[in-house]
Amino acid sequence: MTTYQFALKSETSWKPIQKPAEIAESRLIDAILDGSFPINTHLPGERELAEALGVTRPTLREALQRLERDGWLEIHQGKPTRVRDYWQEGKLGVLNALTEHPNHLPADFIPNLLKVRLAMAPLYTAMAVGNAPQDVALLLEGRFGLEDSAELFSIFDWTVHHELTLFSKNPVFVMILNGFKDMYLNLAPYYFTLPAARQHSLQFYENLSTAALENDQVQAMEITEQVMKDSLSLWQQTKFE
Repeated sequence: MTTYQFALKSETSWKPIQKPAEIAESRLIDAILDGSFPINTHLPGERELAEALGVTRPTLREALQRLERDGWLEIHQGKPTRVRDYWQEGKLGVLNALTEHPNHLPADFIPNLLKVRLAMAPLYTAMAVGNAPQDVALLLEGRFGLEDSAELFSIFDWTVHHELTLFSKNPVFVMILNGFKDMYLNLAPYYFTLPAARQHSLQFYENLSTAALENDQVQAMEITEQVMKDSLSLWQQTKFE
């Protein structure tokens, strides 16, 4: 068993039990997204809000601090807490949270995410093949014996792209992709539920392995660009809602 296969098998779908502050945070996000607390309005006072959420004030403060960190809220001591325009002022934490609240996503949200991936993936893949072709080929051997499971395909595909960013030797790609990890693992199982998507990715891994063994950066870039474009079409067939 290779290192990559071990990483795949050791992942688990279990999620830890949410803490009170995490539950309060999720409820506040729901209230912001459903318009109970519209953009550029102010939240109720701390005492009233804590009572409405059924949490203590220290727990509420922890939740508010987390929401401020991600760009949902603007907090100034002695002033009401403002709901930010999260589409304009939000950070990666907002994107990750939005994937856990799919009923509030605009229709173009996922296609826009995939277009960002299309802009990045061909470049870091070509760089990875140029820097570490043998490592890329070894990484892709994990496709052999990959179980026909949406969840396992999601984990393996994440592992592939994460390792490719590392092999690219550009830490900016690594940090950007790391910021999308939770979102990716939330969304990818919808995509890989499609048999055609799983087959398409297997073909991509095979073609990319060939390009790596031939140390062909141009081919690696073209293969990755095409698979990213195809994923836009395949996503339209999912039942993400």
